[in-house]
Amino acid sequence: MTATLSVPIYTVDAFADRPFAGNPAGVCLLEAPREAEWMQSIAAEMNLSETAFVSPHAGDGFDLRWFTPTVEVDLCGHATLASAHVLWESATLGPKDAARFHTKSGVLTATRRSGGIELDFPAKAVEKSEPAPGLIEALGVKPTFVGRNAFDYFVEVAKESDVRNARPDHAKLGKIKVRGVILTSRPAKADEGIDFVSRFFAPGSGVAEDPVTGSAHCALAPYWAAKLGRNEMTGHQISARGGIVHVRVEGDRVMLGGNAVTVMKGLLL
Repeated sequence: MTATLSVPIYTVDAFADRPFAGNPAGVCLLEAPREAEWMQSIAAEMNLSETAFVSPHAGDGFDLRWFTPTVEVDLCGHATLASAHVLWESATLGPKDAARFHTKSGVLTATRRSGGIELDFPAKAVEKSEPAPGLIEALGVKPTFVGRNAFDYFVEVAKESDVRNARPDHAKLGKIKVRGVILTSRPAKADEGIDFVSRFFAPGSGVAEDPVTGSAHCALAPYWAAKLGRNEMTGHQISARGGIVHVRVEGDRVMLGGNAVTVMKGLLL
């Protein structure tokens, strides 16, 4: 009988300070890179919005790839946060070491800060655009602004209740050739420490609604920074699970801050 190498795999709730909140991500620690078909099968088995695969990089740091249950994606915030958390928790990295990831979106870093983890991500500026045919009807909202970036459509609406009460037609939304759709507004109560709210829908990428989307905040942060006139803000993604993302815009980079909690650890056989 041939021995099977067991592979550590974790479920981590990212952008959360307690279990069963924020956005769950799978994190698979590999001794060497694996083929994409195998990773996609594991991500489908995990059936989370993203599963991250971390392996040692030939130079320094780690290679990092992200898969939804159906496709590989070019950028994912919550699974990167979860991956860094696992590297520290498993003592793969020392407590004061930075996590350095080589990805399809360039080199991304994560550092421990007082109160959480901070990710250094690329800003994804939003440009005004015409909505794709059927987009607004599928969302069922009245937009005050429509734009897009390299990944997603971006729709601002007048008030938080428009974001909170949106009930998109996911079948129609999934036919639009884009990774996902960001829906956002100012909060109902701007004096409670929240600067903007959002939701993120990506049925075309195998995720009807993502609970907390770090990469969406790479667009939300520069957009709201320009409108509000400040570079440090706090976003609340008001999905059913919900999550808080602290953002800071620094030139063409966005710092994303949050916490993570391990809820499950196992072995792939």
